[in-house]
Amino acid sequence: MIIDTLVVGDFETNCYCLRSDEKSQGCVLIDTGLDDTDIVRIFEEKQFTPLVLVITHGHFDHIAGLNAMREKFPDMKVYMHKLDAAALEDPNVSLACLTGDTFTSRPADLLVKEGDFIEQAGVKLQVIDTPGHTPGGISLYSPEDGVVFSGDALFAESVGRTDFPGGNSSQLIQSVKEKLLTLPEETKVYPGHGPTTTIAHEKKYNQFLM
Repeated sequence: MIIDTLVVGDFETNCYCLRSDEKSQGCVLIDTGLDDTDIVRIFEEKQFTPLVLVITHGHFDHIAGLNAMREKFPDMKVYMHKLDAAALEDPNVSLACLTGDTFTSRPADLLVKEGDFIEQAGVKLQVIDTPGHTPGGISLYSPEDGVVFSGDALFAESVGRTDFPGGNSSQLIQSVKEKLLTLPEETKVYPGHGPTTTIAHEKKYNQFLM
């Protein structure tokens, strides 16, 4: 798997473009970031064509570029968890309202859940439910490539915020400990913000998980 990291918008959201090999232009996109002009421009420059967009959770800084991507790539399908699906249609759920924005979009094309597999563009990802930051937060795991995309559940030596509506601190810690820290220690973690890390590093140094 080839992983291109696109850091997008004022919140520096990590959006990931996954391809089966260097020659492939079709890809799986994980999250869109806050700035719709950034994400479209980057995809145009790299000549990538997203077949599927997987949304790790429904917060505004991870979905706000969606409409521009749908307009540019009308065949792109959007996947997300059913418990966060309302965020696409309600700025109060996505927290867009906190920025004064009224962002909405049409519903997701497919709702995913724990244990589902996403197979597109030569990429295969297993859906892992990791709620707590939001009710429908998910992580995406590739055992073949030894990587997990953790959204805003797990960061390098930190975890996601739980003080927004729908957040649950004990649920988040349980999710991370039971669903992510049980992955092989060499698994590389690609979070929604900030640098990559590994499961081994987080088990040893993440103070929120002690």
